[in-house]
Amino acid sequence: MVAASGVSPSASRLGWLDALRGGAALAVALHHASYVYLPSLRTRLADWFDPGMYGVFVFFLVSGYIVPASLERRGSVRGFWIGRFFRIYPLLAVACMLAVLPFLLGVLGLRAGLERYSPATAVLAHLTMLQDLLDVPNVMNVLWTLSYEMAFYLLIVALFVVGGHRRSAPVAAVLTVVALVAVALTASGLLTGAYAPSALLSRTAGTGPVVAVTTAALIVAVAAAMSKRPAPRVAGGLLGGLLALVLVTLNGRVGAWEGVLMLAIMFMGTAVHRAEHGQITRRAAAVTAVVVLAGAVAAGTWHAAPYGRPAQLVWCGALVLAAVTFAAAWRLRERRFPRWATGLGTISFSVYLLHPLLLMVAAQFLGISGREDVVGLAFFLLVLLAVSWASHRWIEAPAQRLGRRFARPAPTGTRTQPQVLTP
Repeated sequence: MVAASGVSPSASRLGWLDALRGGAALAVALHHASYVYLPSLRTRLADWFDPGMYGVFVFFLVSGYIVPASLERRGSVRGFWIGRFFRIYPLLAVACMLAVLPFLLGVLGLRAGLERYSPATAVLAHLTMLQDLLDVPNVMNVLWTLSYEMAFYLLIVALFVVGGHRRSAPVAAVLTVVALVAVALTASGLLTGAYAPSALLSRTAGTGPVVAVTTAALIVAVAAAMSKRPAPRVAGGLLGGLLALVLVTLNGRVGAWEGVLMLAIMFMGTAVHRAEHGQITRRAAAVTAVVVLAGAVAAGTWHAAPYGRPAQLVWCGALVLAAVTFAAAWRLRERRFPRWATGLGTISFSVYLLHPLLLMVAAQFLGISGREDVVGLAFFLLVLLAVSWASHRWIEAPAQRLGRRFARPAPTGTRTQPQVLTP
């Protein structure tokens, strides 16, 4: 899930991105809410469509489109990381604290057995935002996407510091090929059992040590990449990119093929942005989209074959519909979108992070679960939107303003050029 870009939603050329973000956040929230308020409908829909996965794919495409552009517009790795920190961590910290509060009060356990991990391991894993790639359960179910967002950030910084940031199209294609090879090896039985890449490092060396090493490497990578000196900046960027690739391919909760495809989908979004701004040809972007989508559908179909046609339809259908939605919104990018749609996009990060907390209250404390309740669902949505609006106003927006202050270059006597490295 990508946090709001911070660009004024009044600009119609970016209204389509806000509309996409808002719709994707709402799709994920409704998907999870259906388990509580519409369980029968959720059961009937399960073999045909996954609104949550559809929303996540839309988020990944939006991230790919806008986040590298944000880095390159700043021309500064330091400004990029400061901006990302203040856009994500303040609300993330509040949401995580609220999620663990019932456990600290002795009322509920943590989800997925997180209490079995040492507090240091659990906290460090979530601080890196890479917990889903570190074999540590997410304190909230929606946080897994942030691990892939972080991996993407590390990769685009790595490309940026070596001047390869405009090669998004070939990167997307290469990642797709890697994913196809991974799913082929898995299907052939060569990557199963002890050799399966899922959580391989954590199973081999232990989750605690892997989390500790990852945390240290991430700190060094980010700090070095923010340096003004070329050598540390390049070394730090490459270390972060290598860390991301190793974790996604060897230690993710999901299969390596799926994790790599998520990165490929994000880079596909980047290719669209580059074609739009004349950095690559539109033909190159179109070929990239075809390669990624065809490869993703092939990999998803191949992997899901043992589980039957419904499993294939759900994964591939969500991806294709997300791509169609993104393409349609992009085609309408010059038009002004309704204010309610762009407004929903502005609070989309709050909607995404806070809806599991409201559902926890409804299901665990109010006992609202197991029966069809359309009125309850409508009330849930109204409360969610109100809480998300307040969260954006009093947590997200102030943090983003503070981040812009910290990211602002220190005044100097002479005007300096941005640290943009062209290929």
